[in-house]
Amino acid sequence: MVEEKRKEFWRWPEGRWTAPNVDWKGGKVVTAGVDVGSVSTQAVIMVDGKLYAYSNMRTGSSSPDSANKAMNWALEGTGMTLKDVHYCVGTGYGRVNVPMAQRTITEIACHALGAHFIYGPAVRTILDVGGQDAKAIRCDEKGRVVNFLMNDKCAAGTGRGMEVFADLLSVPIQDIGERSFQIEAEPEPVNSTCVVFAKSEALGLLRQGWSTEKVIAAYCRAMAERIVELLMRLGIEKEFAITGGQVKNIGVVKRIERILGFEALKWAEIDPQIAGGIGGALFAKAIVEKSRKG
Repeated sequence: MVEEKRKEFWRWPEGRWTAPNVDWKGGKVVTAGVDVGSVSTQAVIMVDGKLYAYSNMRTGSSSPDSANKAMNWALEGTGMTLKDVHYCVGTGYGRVNVPMAQRTITEIACHALGAHFIYGPAVRTILDVGGQDAKAIRCDEKGRVVNFLMNDKCAAGTGRGMEVFADLLSVPIQDIGERSFQIEAEPEPVNSTCVVFAKSEALGLLRQGWSTEKVIAAYCRAMAERIVELLMRLGIEKEFAITGGQVKNIGVVKRIERILGFEALKWAEIDPQIAGGIGGALFAKAIVEKSRKG
């Protein structure tokens, strides 16, 4: 008997996109940003500073392989090859292992510039919730970093922490946010900030008769409160925007907004999870233009 493959509840859907009806061959500056995170990898291609194509996929066991796969997928079907890219910047957790990158730039700087591109020049405070850490970033009107704080001591309040809970509760991670509001009343947050202990606490609550949705709500609230603590330590200046994969988790985002007392800027056409890759590609464009002037 063949054993059925276990469903991966923690895995976000992967995807790619190409701008319709755009001829990249007429572009003067073709650049790329490859953001190799601890959980996901994004490859972004820009033509003359405009978003042309991107891919978003799970980071594998090898950062170089993840970077290559993401870039190849972003290029797929475009007629473009890596040789057509004038400059590439690597960023993220695995930025030093991006084979096609001529330079590496921190994800903090890249997310700030990427958020500026996505949300506009009014953005001043950015929350980036990555797989292994959460970052609160202040930037100026040009998307340059003014100040930042990060929490990288524990998986609680990060994308990986939420994945652990999705798997524990057998709920697809893309459904976590919506199901967290299928409750009669908002529960108290889980007490533990450590994912290991919070996992044990969640199992205990289920045994006590809590519904899956109530447990999810309690963890989403705990995650939101932990993130807001980080934002408060930095100091929030409007406008406020969120980047990274957790922007898709309304269970956390809406609770953050509820605690803060105001809403984050909304995204429409451009997925904020690719903000780091966008920032990398924009830095690459500036580097190319500077070299040509020289």
